[in-house]
Amino acid sequence: MHNFKELRTWEEAMNVAEMVFALTQTFSKEHRFEISSQMNRAAISIPSNIAEGCGRGTNPQLLHFLDIAQGSAYELETQLLLCLRIKLAFNDNIQPIIEKIRYVQSLIANFKKSINK
Repeated sequence: MHNFKELRTWEEAMNVAEMVFALTQTFSKEHRFEISSQMNRAAISIPSNIAEGCGRGTNPQLLHFLDIAQGSAYELETQLLLCLRIKLAFNDNIQPIIEKIRYVQSLIANFKKSINK
C-alpha cells in the first residue's frame, strides 16, 4: 500500500482538479451544467482513482485504478480541447491546464512503470 497523500502524482492531479473547477466556474450558465459537469467528474476521477488504488492491497489492483485515472486524464484533455473548438474558453485559460494534465499523464505512466518493475 502507498500513502497517496505523499505522492507527487496525486498532488498534481489534485491541482488539475482545482484548475478545472476554477475554469468551469467561468462558463456561462447554459454551458455550466452540460460540459462542466462532465469535466468536473473527470477531474475528480483522476486523484480519486489514484487514492483508491493506493488503498488496495495488491499491485495489480493499484495498476487497474491507475489505468482508470489515466483514462480520465485523457478524457479531460479531450473535453478541454473541445472547449477550445467551440470557443467556450480561450487558449490562455485552457493551455496551462492541458500542460498540467499532460504532466499528470506522464507521472501516472511512470508510476505504473515503477510498479511493474
